[in-house]
Amino acid sequence: MYHQSVLKNRRSLLERAEKFVSENYFTDCNLRGRLHGNSWPPESLASFLTPERITFTEASQQNFAPHQVGDTFGPTWWTCWFRLTLNIPESWRGNEVHLLWESDGEAMVWRDGQPVQGLTKEGEKTSYILSTCLKDEEPHSVILYVEMACNGLFGNGRGSMIAPPDPNRKFSVKRAELVVFNRDVRELLTDFEMLIDIVKELGEGEQRGYQALFTVNEMVNLCEPSDPGSFSKAHSLAHNFFSQRNGESQHTVHAMGHCHIDTAWLWPFEETIRKCGRSWVTAIRLMEKNPEFVFACSQAQQFQWIKSWYPGLYSQIQDYVKKGQFIPVGGVWVEMDGNLPSGESMVRQFLEGQRFFDQEFGITCREFWLPDTFGYSAQLPQIMQGCGLSTFLTQKLSFNLVNTFPHHSFFWEGLDGSKVLTHFPPGNSYGMNGKVEDLLKTMKNNKDKGRANHSALLFGFGDGGGGPTQLMLDRLQRVRDTDGLPKVQMSSPNRFFSQLQADSALLCTWSGELFLELHNGTYTTQAQIKRGNRQCETLLHDVEVASSLALCRDGNFKYPVEKLQQLWRLLLLNQFHDVIPGSCIEMVVEEALRYYEDIRSDGTALLREACGALGSKGKSAGVFNSLPWERNEVIQTQEGAGKPDLVLVRVPSVGVSPVKDAEPLAPVSVTVQADGTVLMENGILQTVVNKDGTLASLYLNNANREALTDGCHGNQFVIFDDVPLYWDAWDVMDYHLQTRKLVQEVVQPVHVVSSGGLRGSISFSLRISDKSTITQTIVMDAMCPYIKFNTEVKWAESHKFLKVEFPVRVHNPNATYEIQFGHLQRPTHRNTSWDWARFEVRQLTVIFIFMYADPHWYF
Repeated sequence: MYHQSVLKNRRSLLERAEKFVSENYFTDCNLRGRLHGNSWPPESLASFLTPERITFTEASQQNFAPHQVGDTFGPTWWTCWFRLTLNIPESWRGNEVHLLWESDGEAMVWRDGQPVQGLTKEGEKTSYILSTCLKDEEPHSVILYVEMACNGLFGNGRGSMIAPPDPNRKFSVKRAELVVFNRDVRELLTDFEMLIDIVKELGEGEQRGYQALFTVNEMVNLCEPSDPGSFSKAHSLAHNFFSQRNGESQHTVHAMGHCHIDTAWLWPFEETIRKCGRSWVTAIRLMEKNPEFVFACSQAQQFQWIKSWYPGLYSQIQDYVKKGQFIPVGGVWVEMDGNLPSGESMVRQFLEGQRFFDQEFGITCREFWLPDTFGYSAQLPQIMQGCGLSTFLTQKLSFNLVNTFPHHSFFWEGLDGSKVLTHFPPGNSYGMNGKVEDLLKTMKNNKDKGRANHSALLFGFGDGGGGPTQLMLDRLQRVRDTDGLPKVQMSSPNRFFSQLQADSALLCTWSGELFLELHNGTYTTQAQIKRGNRQCETLLHDVEVASSLALCRDGNFKYPVEKLQQLWRLLLLNQFHDVIPGSCIEMVVEEALRYYEDIRSDGTALLREACGALGSKGKSAGVFNSLPWERNEVIQTQEGAGKPDLVLVRVPSVGVSPVKDAEPLAPVSVTVQADGTVLMENGILQTVVNKDGTLASLYLNNANREALTDGCHGNQFVIFDDVPLYWDAWDVMDYHLQTRKLVQEVVQPVHVVSSGGLRGSISFSLRISDKSTITQTIVMDAMCPYIKFNTEVKWAESHKFLKVEFPVRVHNPNATYEIQFGHLQRPTHRNTSWDWARFEVRQLTVIFIFMYADPHWYF
């Protein structure tokens, strides 16, 4: 071939190569245009539309009507089933034959009654392989079913991904045809793509980038798209380039297939089941062709769903788990929120997850896998170690808005000194594509250069499912050890962490919480979900304590093991990191609230049964205390149909006691003063409440101390603007603090509801706006060292944030916050950017409701 050695223009050579493989330019004569050969329409295409997610057996028995490519169907969340009759032309013998399917929604291909392939354009999966090399003995006439979900990988947001779903969206199939797939063209396209990316990513300052540029240009010279015989020479050039090796000290990237699937988010729980089916069956197909391919998969709940909905697929998963290719990771029931659940709930996440993986696969996870939650409690390392997990992978702190976290590989130390080896993939993603950009980013971003020479790279479409593709595997295979790029090793979590552990002598330690400087609004979004979670956590705790006591008292009592596990798993499901934070669509919120109602109903029945077993043979009332300390409190009782009565009871720790009314050392006194304020006191506390419900004083008698700051009022309601930069349900920004306004319009001033004795109470109402109001009752009980505020807010605001302030007479550089099984301190000042980034923080406040009323027993 004749060469002009004067060609030195980098831009023209690079663009020449790009156009040679472009999907948009010169497809009549470039290589991309040769990817598919002849095409053939289906013999028949028919469809059936249903609002329900039904089984294949049900769907296959329906009446299917003729369907034309381009016809619309829907709306959102419906399912359209297609039946295709395909007749492959005899003349295609010896060719690779695909069904090419391009549509708006997510699809599952069914063949012979089994799911065989997921299809979604967003996930770069638009074809199903019917034959890799058509032979005479293979069936040339095939019937397939395609289950089409009327939603995309990321739901159906109207106008933007996180907008509310468009309920009337319509869908269509753009292409449905048989095609000859030219595998040699696909292989060569991958060569071109990787070399072009090396040129672009290494830039003009790297010799290796220019070597890639001239190699790819020579490949264009050698390759004639209409002559497949020319492909081998071009491929040989690429192979020679990729085969030039690295030195021994080069950074190693551990590539692992991954498919993060949100258990619910922009789609309902039930759609997640189908997302898992579509994604995981596709991963199985890749394993069949790529024995080195490893797929890390978390969340026991999703495995349980697949076992129930797709038993044939589940059996294949079990086989590939044994082969070490399909790897359950994480050891938890779902990838839960890292801050909001109680300590007991976090332990249960690990208990149920580890138990499931052990029972189903005979494995115990060693790595905690939580890539996408909104911060991580300082207690997690101790909980992890106690549950058999010594390593941790996440990447969410790469979302930090203010400070860049200083490590990617380090030891994370918890409250008690427990340490876990922790890794943040330096590519700052759990859904990479195996491109050159991903590899270089993983190597260059690493903040522990010199301390760690191994990093993880998770590849595969995620959040809404999809997972890895054959193209991603082909990319990584080409550059396993290519000069100028990091080494690439198809790896597993265990292999990666073992290498990192062996190389960990110089790693640093981070002590305390991993605070995410973003998404702080998730501490308060969808308050009903937070309330339901805490109530159900309390209820299940009480059921177990009462049932344990009942079993100790009566050996014939049947401890509700299976029912409790069912209720706990339902509660753990709702603790998924887009459900309990409230960062999900309305449909998911409604589902979650129904689940809480189910837990309350069944849990209350179990609690009554256990407390009944604790009762005496007589009819006397009693009280059950599930806390590990003695309680001396005022409770409300109701005997028969009479008016509820208040009694002061003393109940031992984790025990029961008959109701014996006791006299308080000092009764509650509620007095309206001359200026209209109300004085409430019980011998321990005294408070003065203004007409607008704010506290003018809160005095601690024994300490002889005023608790409120001079010139300030407690119980002061304030309202802020709440307009974030983008993530509406997730974020509250620091600038919202500059929009503070007092809520001070009184609808009904403070008035006495109960004048004292065992309990005194007052009430008042405020107006937030012409649409929203606050009604609050302030309660003081005898012998009680705190005041209760029962608040009802009728809320019809948008992009507003309601808070209540209690400025206390304490000056300290740190505040102590309760977390799971412990507490930590956070700064009260804003000296550094790390300090002021924590402008919105939370503590784990567990409100136990221990005393329930029953006709005979109060428990």
